Amino acid sequence: MQYLTQATEIRAQIAKFASAKTLWLDTEIADWDTYYPRLSLIQVLAEPTNLTSDSAYILDVLNQPDLAADFINKIIVNPQIEKVFHNASFDLKYLGGKLAPNVTCTLKLARKITREVLQVSNLQLKTLATELCQFSNVDKEEQGSDWGKRPLTQKQLNYAAMDTVYLAAVHRRLLEISNPNAVSSIFDMVANGSKPRKKSEQLSLSATKVRVAFECPRLFYLNQRFGGNTLFLPPENAVGIGNTFHQLANDFVHFVSHEPQCTDFFQPTAAQLEIEEIASSLQQIFYEVKFYSYLQEALKKDSSQAQALFKVWQGLQGLIKHFAQLLIINRRYCSAETLIRDTFITEERKLEYYFNLPDDTQQRIAGEFDCLVYNFEKKRLCVVEFKTYQPADPSAQLAQVALYSYMLWQKKKVAVDSAVYCVLPELKEYQYSWEQLENTVHQLIPYKLQQMRQWLIWEPPLPNSPPLTTQPHLCKICPQQQKCQSYFVEESQGEESFYEEDQQETVEQDEETGNNHQQSYNVDDMGQDLVNTLQSFGISVDYHGAAVGPAFIRVKLKPQLGVKVNSLLKSSADLQVQLGLANPPLISPQAGYVSIDLPRPDRQVAKFENYIKSQVLPATAPVKIAVGVNLEGQLIEADLSDPNTCHFLVGGTTGSGKSEFLRSLLLSLILRYSPAHLQIALVDPKRVTFPEFEQMRWLYSPVVKESDRAIELMQELVTEMESRYQRFEKAKCADLGTYNQRSRQPLPRIVCIFDEYADFMAEKESRTALEQSIKRLGAMARAAGIHLIIATQRPEAGIVTPIIRSNLPGRVALRTASEADSAIILGGKQTAAARLLGKGDLLYQIGSQLDRLQSLLATDILLP
Repeated sequence: MQYLTQATEIRAQIAKFASAKTLWLDTEIADWDTYYPRLSLIQVLAEPTNLTSDSAYILDVLNQPDLAADFINKIIVNPQIEKVFHNASFDLKYLGGKLAPNVTCTLKLARKITREVLQVSNLQLKTLATELCQFSNVDKEEQGSDWGKRPLTQKQLNYAAMDTVYLAAVHRRLLEISNPNAVSSIFDMVANGSKPRKKSEQLSLSATKVRVAFECPRLFYLNQRFGGNTLFLPPENAVGIGNTFHQLANDFVHFVSHEPQCTDFFQPTAAQLEIEEIASSLQQIFYEVKFYSYLQEALKKDSSQAQALFKVWQGLQGLIKHFAQLLIINRRYCSAETLIRDTFITEERKLEYYFNLPDDTQQRIAGEFDCLVYNFEKKRLCVVEFKTYQPADPSAQLAQVALYSYMLWQKKKVAVDSAVYCVLPELKEYQYSWEQLENTVHQLIPYKLQQMRQWLIWEPPLPNSPPLTTQPHLCKICPQQQKCQSYFVEESQGEESFYEEDQQETVEQDEETGNNHQQSYNVDDMGQDLVNTLQSFGISVDYHGAAVGPAFIRVKLKPQLGVKVNSLLKSSADLQVQLGLANPPLISPQAGYVSIDLPRPDRQVAKFENYIKSQVLPATAPVKIAVGVNLEGQLIEADLSDPNTCHFLVGGTTGSGKSEFLRSLLLSLILRYSPAHLQIALVDPKRVTFPEFEQMRWLYSPVVKESDRAIELMQELVTEMESRYQRFEKAKCADLGTYNQRSRQPLPRIVCIFDEYADFMAEKESRTALEQSIKRLGAMARAAGIHLIIATQRPEAGIVTPIIRSNLPGRVALRTASEADSAIILGGKQTAAARLLGKGDLLYQIGSQLDRLQSLLATDILLP
């Protein structure tokens, strides 16, 4: 490296840089966490011809603003020079800001490609250098160095110089993936194309092993060294039927291609053909001619195979129906006589190809695809891979089938789409077009192959073993879990656990409730990215962990000394832009930290059956309604006898999940309380919220759908309330609970769920009558055991009047159409409901406390 400290030599080098076409740049900032940060170093790389820091320049401009200005004027504002930064928004704060044209930000490039495609744990420069570009011994210790202190140590200088080397390498890789045509014009790598590449004769890899390497590098390593199973199969998946299914699927393709009767099925025109009819005919003839005899022979040898063979036939039925659909589509474009032959391309299915790798060598890949079909409508070949299970990692399956697509393209010189057919428990297709693969997976393959070869060189107890999988959920179903833990034990002892404490708690709770989160990202990396983004805004915070809920991840940040909480609260819109979020994130001050809620990349549902079971509670049990699941995976319920939660106002716009919330709330009542102890009054003007409940035994009266009847119902509840208080007075009791303990004829609680209250507020007379009834019930009905849950998707000021709000203490706000609607439901200046994610994401207000929960989802309404 060249470390320049004198003004004259720095100016001279700046003049030389001014003639460059592309520069890779970085900065180091002194006192970055104070109100007065200072530009300390400018690192520049103009010749990315080697992987060391020899070509890097470090310009020491600490307390020399004139030198920084010279660099900005001659380099940064020069539109002829492409300036490449990793996090451009941060560095340009100190290098000209918006004055800079022709800027490339590799962080934005990486975000556009996505972390899932890149197969990296996060998008920080050091991580990309390690995991995407295979740099080893990347120094992260000097990241927190004091760059305002002089002299700088040699270690600090090496750290600063290597950042530009990493940056250039990462830039090249990202371009090779996203825009390969731009690589040669930017990176003039000396004699790279003139030398023949060396073949790696010692190692031959298969497409299947590439799939395993994408799923877990350590499982790939163990399989290559010792053999063994490599399938990540959840317990519910059928095992041991893959070979049988593949054989019979091949038999089917061969059978229909040579059986004249199959051709006869397609003699009518395409418009006359029915998928169900064709599928049934193909299934029947294949069963009679081929499968039945196979079944009989197999059962003679081993009668215990009956269940497995039933699964095979189940999968074949789905596959045949899918093929029938394709054949009917193709029938529009060709005759019945040529249809099957032109749809199923029967040829040698074994492939091999030598891939050119970045290190000027070649790697042989061999494989055998399952099926090749032609779609006349798309005018495209499609290579198909059959799976008898639902993959734990569909992206790895994509890598495998993309290899076949690429090798067929090399062989046929035509574009080839890819598809994975997962046939059990029912057929699910993963389809990928050639265009999708060409600029993503195909570009990644050479680097993954080179990485795989490097992993196989490793021997214990050397450092830098094959890395852990980036998808911790796979470890729970790993076929070689014990072998992995024992073989990599020394290496694992020095590594961080997959799960931090709060993540481990979430996993344990998921096991209890049956949720399968399959988390494929690292929340700590997301937290660190958030810290870095806020730092680029000049907001210095410390990361204090994260909690994972079904719909969102709550990142906990503590502002550093001198940073006001208000600066974080105002950054919501900026974070939405920088992080590419559909809505601004919710930011709230908490006890000891500020929370920022980010949407989960793999959002989960909170299944009703995982939290509430059917049971009959005693008459003395408190009556509770299910509100939702919190960040700790716990079900939050509201006690209707509590003055703060005896009546509820619920609001949420279309798509917020309001109807599903009301249905799950209702179901949580009737599954646990008998009709003798609980009665339900339902008002459903739209007639679509409660259709399954119209005949239930808990109904106080038939479901109300008309406005006149709604007014009568509310008046009846007022009358019932007054009647009960007269009984209480005679029995010298203060409330329903005391009365029922003393009475031989206990009274049931009554819960009135009033959906779309706004529909009844159009006319003045009905509005006044409803308001007066709600006012009386809200003020007095709790002790009488009568409770109101009033819901609307239009919580406007003219509908949810102050009278209504003041008498409904409990509040649930799902996503609202505006901030004003949010404030009407929650009161005060609570506008956060407008930024919820929808589909059951809600805010639950009890007193002054506001909790963010996920509503339960009841998919199957089975009444006891």
